[in-house]
Amino acid sequence: MCGIVGAWGPMENRQDVLAISRKALRHRGPDSEGFWEDAEAGVGLAHVRLAIVDLSEAGHQPMVSACGRYVVALNGEVYNHLDLRELLQVQGHAPDWRGHSDTETLLAVISAWGLEAALQSLVGMYAFALWDREAGTLSLARDRMGEKPLYWGHVGNALAFASELKALRSMPGFDAGLDRDALTLMMRHNYIPAPYSVYAGIRKLMPGHFVTISAADLKQRALPSTVAYWSAWQTAHKSFEQPLAFTRDAEAIDALEQVLMTAVRAQMMADVPLGAFLSGGVDSSLVVALMQNLSANAVNTYAIGFEEAAWDEAGYAREVAAHLGTRHTELYVSAQDALDVVPDLPDIYDEPFADSSQIPTILLMKMASEHVTVALSGDGGDELFGGYARYQRALRWWEKRGRVPSLMRGPLGAVVQGLGRVMPFGGVGQSGKFNRLMQATGSGPFYRQFVSYWEDPAALVLGGRLQETVFDQPCALPMAEHMMLLDTLTYLPDDILVKVDRAAMAASLETRIPLLDHRVYAFARRLAPHYKIRDGQGKWLMRQLLYRHVPQALIDRPKKGFGVPLGQWLRGPLKEWASALLDSASLTRHGVFNPDLVQAKWQGHLAGRHDWSAHLWGVLMTQAWLDARQGTTEAP
Repeated sequence: MCGIVGAWGPMENRQDVLAISRKALRHRGPDSEGFWEDAEAGVGLAHVRLAIVDLSEAGHQPMVSACGRYVVALNGEVYNHLDLRELLQVQGHAPDWRGHSDTETLLAVISAWGLEAALQSLVGMYAFALWDREAGTLSLARDRMGEKPLYWGHVGNALAFASELKALRSMPGFDAGLDRDALTLMMRHNYIPAPYSVYAGIRKLMPGHFVTISAADLKQRALPSTVAYWSAWQTAHKSFEQPLAFTRDAEAIDALEQVLMTAVRAQMMADVPLGAFLSGGVDSSLVVALMQNLSANAVNTYAIGFEEAAWDEAGYAREVAAHLGTRHTELYVSAQDALDVVPDLPDIYDEPFADSSQIPTILLMKMASEHVTVALSGDGGDELFGGYARYQRALRWWEKRGRVPSLMRGPLGAVVQGLGRVMPFGGVGQSGKFNRLMQATGSGPFYRQFVSYWEDPAALVLGGRLQETVFDQPCALPMAEHMMLLDTLTYLPDDILVKVDRAAMAASLETRIPLLDHRVYAFARRLAPHYKIRDGQGKWLMRQLLYRHVPQALIDRPKKGFGVPLGQWLRGPLKEWASALLDSASLTRHGVFNPDLVQAKWQGHLAGRHDWSAHLWGVLMTQAWLDARQGTTEAP
């Protein structure tokens, strides 16, 4: 795992500028740093390295290809790089290898096959910048599922890119103008979805995409269109039309075990200490069980526990670890330990980000990094195998909506909303939400109601507009499959993977996610729906495989979730901090939010009339981020 930053185009003292930017990324790569420049072409690449594979100087970056044509700065891992080396050898395209790093392999396959063909051959997580000395072009690329971040845009008259925004923000001429449309989407989802960033002039490269910038593009200050070399959307639709056929459930379980074993085995490749996170839930327990099956020694596992019993699950992880025979480490933390993380959030996440489970995630990463350099995670199972409880809630309401004639949905919703003004209304939440569900024009807008926070974010963000997203794109898949696809395209890369990457990199820890191997994704999309959700239970097939390794009684229990009691904290130990950020003077000074709407939610939360903590956390994280950029408000 590493950090990359670079610039192409007019920039005074380019080497000194990139040295400062590189320093801002030092947490992503504390082992070494590198710089490469073609002063005549006006391009510079910088790199910080967390050494994982080939710890020698042969793995140093930026790296020049054996043929001398290409220079690359890579963040991530290519898990199948040894297989690619063998293929190059068979084809007669292998260079005289200088070492055994995956970066050298990447350059060799690009030299042999070209960029797009090389990308399609890779299995891994990565974001990289490639300078083509012969063509005079700069290419940027990001992995299929979006595990590794990559920001890009213009800084002055140069085209710049980086793993994190802080590396771009330090460059002279950086335009810090806010993208209020992006902040409007942030208030809807509590994260800023790609391709947007908090800054109007900077974008995130989309997962599964690459872009090649020419000298003409640079001269015209144009951002060329990106190219999809792989699409989760297209894969889902194509796979649904080619379902896997099994005569017995046992065959499906065997098939899942085979594809997961392949992914886990590849991701255990490392020249440094390796472990895994273990919560005791289905996903992490399955990943650890397969790791232990593949390992001759006890796998290192890590869990975090909380002194407050209501949100502690460390005991479950301990039982699973004992059964599997792992070398288990757990750390118990107090509420104050978690609260102490809050002041660091704007710097760690670099732009407004409001998934409150970011707090325990940071603590877990810090703890694991004291023992290992690489840790495998169980993320992705819910999106691929139908694990979220909201899927079943949404399906029930989708079926109810389907029983109402289309011409009657609007009037019925309006009537219920009217009744809600004079009498209590339960069910989906509130009468207004029921009305919006009835009037939703398709499955995407319908499901969006289940993953949205502020009802009218465009009214909340001053000058903000709601832009269309993938939720507005028509989809022919069945409702359950469509919901999983939407989460794979949005919530997974822009929330879950952002949360994990920034928290891990802040602790100089590499995380790997076997369930997000694109071959696992393709397998999951080809499964018949009843292998995902059966008898009201999600992740059915994953559970059956896990039961081969762990007793069912250790797994089948209500899940508390990896969170914090945010609502209580905002009325208690975080109240003073939150009040300072949410008062009218602070809101007016920053000029992003409508103070009246925020204050109404805040006062209602303090009075205990409703738990608005999830809505308020998005505002608080944005206000705290703005303070960190423009001033300070101290947290407890």
